[in-house]
Amino acid sequence: MLNILKTRGLAAFALGAALVAGPVSAAELRYAHVGAEGDIQTIYAAAAAEGIKTATNGEVTVTVYPASQLGGVAEMVDGVRMGSISMGHHDFASLARLVPEVAVFNAPFIYRDGAHALAATDPATSPALQAVNDKLVAQGIRIIGRIYRGDRHISSNFPVRTPADLAGKPFRAVPLELWVSMVKGFGAIPTPVEVAELPTALMTGVVVGQENPLTMIASNNLNEVQSHLSMTGHMRAVLAVFINEEIWQGLTEAQRSSITKVLDDEAKKSLQMATESEVKLVADLKGRGMTVLTEADGLDVAAFREKVSAQIKQDFPAFEAPLAQIAAVK
Repeated sequence: MLNILKTRGLAAFALGAALVAGPVSAAELRYAHVGAEGDIQTIYAAAAAEGIKTATNGEVTVTVYPASQLGGVAEMVDGVRMGSISMGHHDFASLARLVPEVAVFNAPFIYRDGAHALAATDPATSPALQAVNDKLVAQGIRIIGRIYRGDRHISSNFPVRTPADLAGKPFRAVPLELWVSMVKGFGAIPTPVEVAELPTALMTGVVVGQENPLTMIASNNLNEVQSHLSMTGHMRAVLAVFINEEIWQGLTEAQRSSITKVLDDEAKKSLQMATESEVKLVADLKGRGMTVLTEADGLDVAAFREKVSAQIKQDFPAFEAPLAQIAAVK
């Protein structure tokens, strides 16, 4: 803890020295994420970096480090909190170590559609997110945007139509409590695996299945190690874009305004991209040899909704109030 305080103190001193004459007029931001090439989140980050440079007339430049170049999820979040990484993005639940209730924005079966998901996670207008953001700021991180990646679905090495098909089987869980709870609701044994290790874990049988948006499944060629795709749509995959609070306060008001507008514009583009790409991705994955299961093929989405929602309610009773706020968003 002492080392952490010293590091934060040094970061604050360095930033303070740079701000003696007021907010910085130029800034270079390091933007990290774990997304692979071709994924919507990777396209988003690259477009946001270019848009921020243009919108700020070159005063703020952003260098993006994709594919876990600066570490896994935990390392990235810690880096942003400490200021060694300026900003990043990942599932809202990746910030739950700092503020547990932020995970609610990734809870399964809570959004009506993609537009509702973006509205409920808008830092400027969503009461639920604003309440959580106030707590995150006290921890050194601020959410300033979001990305829509599309619905998350289950892939496996055998047909999965009901939670009973996964009973007792090792299934990859994102190494976060919310995902562990959800996978329990699937009926499976939650087995944490970092995204960079996922193809190998699937190939070697450490886990027999996983869940992700179609963009991730396709861009990571998971069809090479998974035979079936069950279109559960259990999550509307929304990622939080977050920044170190001291760095954010070191920017001018005009720069912050320009950045948030760029991120909001790119969020809307990500929703459009995800919506348009899903049909194409299903056809693409079928062409690569995957068997796609829908409700017409006996997939029981209602059973997954019932089991998963009950597990989340049991494991996260504090979600009740923010879930009501999210449901009320138009």
